[in-house]
Amino acid sequence: MSDVKVAVVYYSATGSVHRLAEAIALGAADTGAEVRLRRVAELAPDHAIDANPAWRTHIEAVNPTIPEATLDDLEWANAYAFGTPTRFGNTTAQLKQFLDTSGGLWLAGKLADKPVTSFTSAINAHGGMESTILSLNNVFYHWGCIIVGPGYTDDSVYAAGGNPYGTSWASGTQGNKPDAAATAAARYQGRRLAIIAARLLG
Repeated sequence: MSDVKVAVVYYSATGSVHRLAEAIALGAADTGAEVRLRRVAELAPDHAIDANPAWRTHIEAVNPTIPEATLDDLEWANAYAFGTPTRFGNTTAQLKQFLDTSGGLWLAGKLADKPVTSFTSAINAHGGMESTILSLNNVFYHWGCIIVGPGYTDDSVYAAGGNPYGTSWASGTQGNKPDAAATAAARYQGRRLAIIAARLLG
């Protein structure tokens, strides 16, 4: 699968989505795909970040090691995985801002026909995770991408709560580290994305 190039692009405030992104990237890499793990730029002001110690800690730990996403990453990849925390059942401003810069690539047809998958996290199990993935996918319909959900195609999906739209982690009181079931489901989702990308490349 050396021809498969996967861009895993995400936003994470305190680390939940970051860890899911890492698992997605590992799953894609398991197939032999080349993977770029990229975070989008932070838009929140320092006073908001400093009000939540976990947010500041995550930024200081991750920003020096994970490159910031660019449009070059989108043009380079032939498969995408996008992750975002849930914000009122929708995509975060940080990821949406990055997606909104893709108009030139979209107009040139450089985003079309590529498989894409989505993942998310929220505090509550019913905090809008499914609607977040569905709203994020609206962008990819406009791009002309091929949506690749995990569906009910592996036992890991059931073990992680059974979300066929994409891996979702309800952090609740368990902190910002997804459990083994969520991590396994995310790794499977990354592997499935890369396998389908290879089939499409033919």
